[in-house]
Amino acid sequence: MSTKSVPLSTAALAPTDTFPRRHLGPDEAEVREMLEALGYRSLEELIEATIPEGIRLRRPLRLPAARGEHELLDELHALASRNQVFRSFIGMGYYDCITPPVIQRNVLENPGWYTQYTPYQAEIAQGRLEALLNFQTMVADLTALPLANASLLDEATAAAEAMGMCRNLVRGRRGFFVAEDCHPQTIAVVRTRAKPLGIEVHVGPVSSVDVAGQDLFGVLVQYPTTDGRVVDHAALAERVHAGGALFVVAADLLALTLLRPPGEFGADMCVGSSQRFGVPLGFGGPHAAFLSTRDEHKRQMPGRIVGVSKDRHGRPALRLALQTREQHIRRDKATSNICTAQVLLAVMASMYAVYHGPEGLREIARRVRRLTSVLAAGLRRLGLDPGRDPFFDTLRVRVGARASEVVAAARARRINLRDYGDGSLGVSLDETTLERDLALLLECFAGGREAGFAVEELRDVNETYSAPLARTSGFLSHDVFNRHHSEHEMLRYLHRLETRDLSLTTSMIPLGSCTMKLNATAEMMPVTWREFAELHPFAPADQAQGYAELFAQLEAWLAEITGFAAVSLQPNAGSQGEYAGLLVIRAWHRRRGQAERDVCLIPVSAHGTNPASAVTAGFKVVVVACDEKGNIDVADLRRKAEEHRDRLGALMVTYPSTYGVFEETIREVCQVVHEHGGQVYMDGANMNAQVGLTRPADIGADVCHLNLHKTFCIPHGGGGPGMGPIGVAAHLVPFLPGHPVTGLGTAESVGTVSAAPYGSPNILVIPWVYIALMGPDGLRRASEVAILSANYMAKRLESHYPVVFTGKNSRVAHEFIVDVRPFKESAGVEVDDIAKRLIDYGFHAPTMSFPVAGTLMIEPTESEPKGELDRFCAAMIAIREEIRALEEGRADRADNALKNSPHTARDLVAEPWTHPYTREQAVFPAPWLHAHKFWPFVARIDNTYGDRNLVCACPSIESYE
Repeated sequence: MSTKSVPLSTAALAPTDTFPRRHLGPDEAEVREMLEALGYRSLEELIEATIPEGIRLRRPLRLPAARGEHELLDELHALASRNQVFRSFIGMGYYDCITPPVIQRNVLENPGWYTQYTPYQAEIAQGRLEALLNFQTMVADLTALPLANASLLDEATAAAEAMGMCRNLVRGRRGFFVAEDCHPQTIAVVRTRAKPLGIEVHVGPVSSVDVAGQDLFGVLVQYPTTDGRVVDHAALAERVHAGGALFVVAADLLALTLLRPPGEFGADMCVGSSQRFGVPLGFGGPHAAFLSTRDEHKRQMPGRIVGVSKDRHGRPALRLALQTREQHIRRDKATSNICTAQVLLAVMASMYAVYHGPEGLREIARRVRRLTSVLAAGLRRLGLDPGRDPFFDTLRVRVGARASEVVAAARARRINLRDYGDGSLGVSLDETTLERDLALLLECFAGGREAGFAVEELRDVNETYSAPLARTSGFLSHDVFNRHHSEHEMLRYLHRLETRDLSLTTSMIPLGSCTMKLNATAEMMPVTWREFAELHPFAPADQAQGYAELFAQLEAWLAEITGFAAVSLQPNAGSQGEYAGLLVIRAWHRRRGQAERDVCLIPVSAHGTNPASAVTAGFKVVVVACDEKGNIDVADLRRKAEEHRDRLGALMVTYPSTYGVFEETIREVCQVVHEHGGQVYMDGANMNAQVGLTRPADIGADVCHLNLHKTFCIPHGGGGPGMGPIGVAAHLVPFLPGHPVTGLGTAESVGTVSAAPYGSPNILVIPWVYIALMGPDGLRRASEVAILSANYMAKRLESHYPVVFTGKNSRVAHEFIVDVRPFKESAGVEVDDIAKRLIDYGFHAPTMSFPVAGTLMIEPTESEPKGELDRFCAAMIAIREEIRALEEGRADRADNALKNSPHTARDLVAEPWTHPYTREQAVFPAPWLHAHKFWPFVARIDNTYGDRNLVCACPSIESYE
């Protein structure tokens, strides 16, 4: 027998767990079938017919080769091990906490919750809407203000939103006062937001508030202060109101279970973070912030609000309320540029409150207060000054020249303290603090020696508050917060809500511009690894070396994918990316002595957040027309650019266009703007049609934001979290966002746009894993298959529904728009009817009435197999036949399956059945539904009723009778 070795091919040495073939829905045979239907022999031939030749990338992306899942997770474990998880007592709005395992396993780690979309189709979103209503109720109760939104991005940006809201409510003034004892990151974000809007920010002790002299429209204070003091602000609130200004309080939700709530001492608004309600630190995010206010301010409130309405049978049903405030409708008149929320994290925080209930929350808070009081007593025994009571969880300890000695002793015990740099150190306790932690802390302050007394000796401390600081009012009295305290009950409640929502675990979600594709398990697993989840954002840099390397690699990969010189990961939403990118452009103009360049050209086809972001960044919006094919009208662009040549600052353009077309003139568009002194901002919402095929910088863009929750697989989470990092050309690099706490950024930085230096770092592991698993070839293939799938579906549907816009060779990009407007006249059918009827077929509707009213924008993504694409097309074709029956008089125009959709299980069993169509036609209109049927929990919701009778907190139990 020969022992001669047999040479192995390179392919034979590759990992067998090839990820791209599992990420991509269509297999090779299905790709060939779809290409054949379109008349092409290869994907390359389709791409050549779709993407303009002059912008195509003619080389592979310079990225590491694809790794297998097992191999890559081992590599990421090694990277994670470079993060050191110390006990962080730093505070500053970030606290370690316990995520109840029943919530971690069944919400955070559950694709039934994290792959849901924003609840625009309320009938199939009743589960997360109830969870968000719980969140709003929790915030409203704890802050004692009647109206709260369904979450914001972080505490600092919530404070900036409150500043904008105050300015809109108190016209004609330009000053905003921020107490110097607010968290430093909050002060920084507020200053950044204020500058382009011409708001003068005053920072100082609250004793220096001068409403008239400082021309104030609002005042912001921290409660408790960043260094732990609990201050009675009632007199200040009266003084602010007497001067005609508004009073904003940044509050700690856990402290409010014991302390008098802001709404009871004069606050007009309350902001803060719900992070310590069971959401991991995650090196700074994502976490759900909140804003609550008085009822009379509801029309100015930023973000989304869940309201109680009723369905067509008169039964209670939930929906997003006051949707006319949504940015894609109000555009440059929007009250805020905020689009995404932090839904998944708001759900977690609300469930934490549901699980513990009011008494459980009080006991957690009492324990934190008790431990802090014990620590303060021990520090006094050591001869140190921890500050005077009242405090809640934070002490500022004055140690003078011994600060470095104490910090060194703490580090030796794997403990982080806050160093104020003035001879004082901060200690913030939390839910996870144990008695042995107090003993270690006392050793640290004793210079590394034993304290000389036992913690047990210090138990006789004051743990209550006296009037007027003590809370006397109740909270969380609704039944939902008082019945799910056993894990068994909690598990059933979470599952019950999950089953009321359609997610990617159910079926395709074909939303144009939103890219609802596979969020692979291997990408999601590292999010809850301790080394990533339990780091404080202001921990010393040498404890976060794993994160630092991950950031550096991800920034380099995204720079290569986009063609830019550098990337900032700080913006923690797409809207924040737009805002940060425009700030960078304004800063560049300012440095060149052209601060007057404040005109932003925005095509009529642009995403609705674009105009809102431009106004937030201090630009004046000038709209550019589009032609009948949806392309930017270059002649109109030239006219507008010439008209404003001395003030032209930027153009905001989406590519491929919002109409789903690769515009042939994009290079010319960029050139026109540059010739007239402006910069090109590219909205990266549609980047998933570019990756590996073309690059924003090569096209001519100067800045581009990336929706990592779209192209790069961070899941939508029911409406958040998202991430919106920006890539910039070399001349704009010095202006990228910085951070005052960590020293991130240059002297020319535009400032701070998010509370944490890297936005929401905990979820950055997801795009890192995605890019590494796909490799350069897989990423390109994903873009090609996304374009193939969209063109295949457009071809199948075009004889039933006109495709509104196409590009060269009648091709679309990764999404396309179908026209349903003619059916209103021919059959009395509107876009809502089709959207709701699709629920009966088991599908979420495509994007409705955006960017063209009365149309549907469809995006299949690369992750859906051909069978799912065909099922969706079959549903759309069947609905077209139902419309035809109306057009031809074969169905009743008033009582038909379209108008009565969606149909619930209760509809099915209702007696008598009075409709002229059968029960089977109502709820089983397609054969695949017999294998699996998704049942909407409520019938069609009455939106008008909900806005006219606004209820945005858990209604009383009597209302359900």
